[in-house]
Amino acid sequence: MIDYKVKDKVALITGGSHGIGLEIAKQLASQGASIAICSRTEERLKNAEKLLKKINANYLIVQANALNPLECKNVVKVVLKKWKKIDILINNVGGGGSWGNEDILKTDFSVWRDVIEKNLFSASLFTNDVLSNMIKNKWGRIITITSIIGKESLTGSRPWFNIAKAGQAALMKSLSKNKKYVRKGITFNSVAPGGIMIPDTGFDNMKKNHPKEYKSMVDRDYPLGRQGTPEEVANLVLFLCSELSDLINGSQFVIDGGQSNSY
Repeated sequence: MIDYKVKDKVALITGGSHGIGLEIAKQLASQGASIAICSRTEERLKNAEKLLKKINANYLIVQANALNPLECKNVVKVVLKKWKKIDILINNVGGGGSWGNEDILKTDFSVWRDVIEKNLFSASLFTNDVLSNMIKNKWGRIITITSIIGKESLTGSRPWFNIAKAGQAALMKSLSKNKKYVRKGITFNSVAPGGIMIPDTGFDNMKKNHPKEYKSMVDRDYPLGRQGTPEEVANLVLFLCSELSDLINGSQFVIDGGQSNSY
């Protein structure tokens, strides 16, 4: 078993109650890290707590809405109160890729605002609120889960989601150039998944309710003949969280099985 050297680290995973976020939390916990997760959905938080208890994780759960800046700030305060530090921040909260209409003229501008706030602004807030503590402790990992749609526009993709995800990657790249931060041992990176099969989400519903259309889409768009899994994304994130990744800073890692077209 690889030692990723995250034992005794404290990790905050936003949107950590299901899917990619929860799998990242589980893998970090299995390596000895203390885990804090936040989400706005009480039922998902309860289910996540059951899983974290099952693996004997040292965990903290905070309910919060990422569209509320005060609630985002409170999450960081609660984690720091319990553990006095945050070594790892995973900006995973996001979504809105299917919100609104493909025709922007038929979409209320509030959709643009909500998607950009949920993705880009929440990542900016959480990043800003943990940085001082990381600087003081002279070590940190900030990883933002973006999307291949932030790198290239796919047919039918919504511009507000493209903008939000591209902005997240730009945030990480910009901060990775700041010597005040990175020379204190803090690195900033992005992970850009392609289509990931997550229970109770759009792809899962499509597979259940329209199996022929789903199979045709996967065969057409996914060279491997399948979508990715949260576990596969978490494997990459776990490495980027570790002390083994000290030289990796300012990068965006595509994990999509060849779905995207760019190099």
